[in-house]
Amino acid sequence: MKVLHFYRTYYPDSFGGVEQVIRQLVTATSQLGVRADVLTLTRNKELDIEFEGQKVFRAPLDFEIASTGFSWAALKKFKHLAAQADLVHYHFPWPFMDIAHYVCDIKKPSVVTYHSDIVRQKQLLKIYQPLKNKFLKSVDRIVATSPNYMASSETLNTYKHKTEVITYGLERAIYPKHDLALCAQWRAKLPEKFLLFVGMLRYYKGLHVLLEAAAGTDIPVVILGDGPEERALKSQAQALGLKHVYFLGALPDQDKSALLTLCYGLVFPSHLRSEAFGITLLEAAMYGKPMISCEIGTGTSYVNVDGVTGLVVPPSNPLALRQAMFDLYSNPQQALEFGKSAEQRFESLFTAQVMGRKYVELYQDVLNTR
Repeated sequence: MKVLHFYRTYYPDSFGGVEQVIRQLVTATSQLGVRADVLTLTRNKELDIEFEGQKVFRAPLDFEIASTGFSWAALKKFKHLAAQADLVHYHFPWPFMDIAHYVCDIKKPSVVTYHSDIVRQKQLLKIYQPLKNKFLKSVDRIVATSPNYMASSETLNTYKHKTEVITYGLERAIYPKHDLALCAQWRAKLPEKFLLFVGMLRYYKGLHVLLEAAAGTDIPVVILGDGPEERALKSQAQALGLKHVYFLGALPDQDKSALLTLCYGLVFPSHLRSEAFGITLLEAAMYGKPMISCEIGTGTSYVNVDGVTGLVVPPSNPLALRQAMFDLYSNPQQALEFGKSAEQRFESLFTAQVMGRKYVELYQDVLNTR
């Protein structure tokens, strides 16, 4: 079986959550006999490459409108690659992808992983809505990434007759091995007991709320990642006099692995539905760490179950977040139990093997139905 994945960005150009999911999915399904290729856009002059033994086809990015990349060269490439595939796997949202589906007259069996509603661009959504509905109506099957998101998304409820839930999964082997020397280096630089945030510094991550919550504590908070909100967040931290908040910027996976190993727990304050799942929560669970997150009606509360794997608080509420930080930090035994439960839940629900097997079953079902 040959499957073509189509998304706007991918490794090694970009390391976001959706890119990680596609990476894990390609690896997991390949181990089950699927030939998986990826087509994406790039700003790089080098086009088609191999990444981790898989073919990554790339078309030059021409321009962007509201974070939506467009590429005229991608249309020809997509039509050619789709003709060679048994099934096309789309990753939503990406409006150019919908356009390409119709311009290239794709008739192949198709699956859409619905990673997120469109939350921020409300005015543009009104223009895009007819195309979006036509596209989702035309595909064979839609995948929601958690039962929570399935229940809370108006769009998915419209197509629930052909939507099923397959959650994200991670493969431990892809992550760097435990590096004692690197862990020792970070232990010497940071407080022994700290809460960790990992992710892009974007508007929906709720980091401004985390800084407000941290202002009322002496709990060390380490922020790993960069992004468009970095300057504003550093200014806020300086204005609040936060000497116990550490901005590390973006670092290689080896450092992320070391910090996940060393941290006391993960704090994940995303406060808007743009955070549809939270791959970082899965990573924390894989490392056996307790978590703090917000209830936003998405997959975050499917990964982090309140009172089982960590604590869940209302979004945009610094006082509630601060209290959760206090409660977790001051109760090591409970934090340890949360971490153990998180790892057990990860092993039963969120491995790449589980995700890959379910997608292969879905692919086969779609092909058989066609």
